[in-house]
Amino acid sequence: MLTRRDMLKLIGSTAATSAFALTTQGMAAAVSSASGALISHRPPPAKRKFTSAAVEQEIARIQSKIGDPELAWLFGNCYPNTLDTTVHLDTLHGKPDTFVVTGDIDAMWLRDSSAQVWPYLPLAAKDKSLRRLFQGLIRRQALCISIDPYANAFLPDPHGKTTLDWAQHDLTDMKPGVAERKWEIDSLCWPIRMMHGYWQATGDRTPFDDDWRASMHKVLATFREQQRKHGHGPYHFQRSSAIPTDTVPLGGYGNPARPVGLIFSMFRPSDDACIYPLFVPANAFAVVSLHQLAQMSRALHGDHAFAADCEALASEVETALQQHALIRDADGTDVWAYEVDGYGNQLFMDDANIPSLSAMAYLGFCKRDDARYQRTRTQAWSTRNPYFFSGTAAQGIGGPHEGLRMIWPMSIMVRALTSNDPDEIRQCLHWLKTTHAGTGFMHEAFDQDDPTHFTRPWFAWANSLFGELIVDLAGRHPDLLRRA
Repeated sequence: MLTRRDMLKLIGSTAATSAFALTTQGMAAAVSSASGALISHRPPPAKRKFTSAAVEQEIARIQSKIGDPELAWLFGNCYPNTLDTTVHLDTLHGKPDTFVVTGDIDAMWLRDSSAQVWPYLPLAAKDKSLRRLFQGLIRRQALCISIDPYANAFLPDPHGKTTLDWAQHDLTDMKPGVAERKWEIDSLCWPIRMMHGYWQATGDRTPFDDDWRASMHKVLATFREQQRKHGHGPYHFQRSSAIPTDTVPLGGYGNPARPVGLIFSMFRPSDDACIYPLFVPANAFAVVSLHQLAQMSRALHGDHAFAADCEALASEVETALQQHALIRDADGTDVWAYEVDGYGNQLFMDDANIPSLSAMAYLGFCKRDDARYQRTRTQAWSTRNPYFFSGTAAQGIGGPHEGLRMIWPMSIMVRALTSNDPDEIRQCLHWLKTTHAGTGFMHEAFDQDDPTHFTRPWFAWANSLFGELIVDLAGRHPDLLRRA
């Protein structure tokens, strides 16, 4: 049986297979014209999955602010990639229904789909077609959560059986419509972040109906259930695999941890199993999401009791983080742990996937200049982190998912998004510009010394995050982009 990693390696790990993948999407060949001009790698307009006038205007606006032609070209390819290639907008029961695939995997991850469309939120207020897309995605995600709040990925057909080869024989309570059932706290946080962002950007109440309310009640109930104060709960997961991080130990319920108020997670956002089940970045993300959900519930439905329940859990989790998730160093300062077990055991590392320790400020848990966050971020970008890699091509963070030496561009983007230092940001842009291996797109991971050795030529989340970074810099550091 092919594992997810095996399948993705077959899809493309070299520049040659990347060019093939781009061609099969109807994109232009990855070459420059005879005059030296950089040719757009977007699909022809007639073959794009979704078009938005506001997005096209934004591309032109931002590109006009970028001094480096290659950086402007990369932005033009990456920023619209989710809309160009991964969005399927239809109707269900007479209402918009949006399904967003990851790119090279024909399934919708709650995390990826939320992150993929995030950069378009500022444009939704002035673009009716974008609002319809977001309305459909909010409804689809609410449906997915109502099907199974423990699942991380779903099928287009809510009644279908998983088509993912590696998930066919998982030992878990697989439900119709579920593509993969790995319990990850952040799978419920990302949709709330996107939904809250949409509401804040547009004021539109349309998608926040009774079905949405019911799904959000499931979110809170699941978080409470996975505090495991009254036993391990119903979720369990095992997979027959040669990769240890693809399965969960001890009957599928995870390694032991003490119920101290934190939420248990069996998997990280990389879809790799946790070592200690109390995964700190996702618990921090949950604090932010619960406050956002409380705000929405009060404003949209006057549901003060539910909002109070959300805030109570957020407070409990935040207190538990302060009590159990800090590592004190020899100099008397402390940093955030990556995972803990509540018994005093702590793991320090960081992974490129978000939520991460490096991304805590990006997700709104703290400010960029928060002293503890800065100490943690510095340690994550050092040899203290076993998944920090430094080579001739770049420096960056990876993770066990793709193995040693493999830097994820996403980590470099997060470093730039959480930096106020122009020199640091400039270095990040240089690494991103020089490691796309001529494809014009961001990849999942590349070798620290050889960016032509990479994984996933069609990874829409990374493309969206790159687009988000460039738009962010156009606002925060316009001079830096002009001189890039």
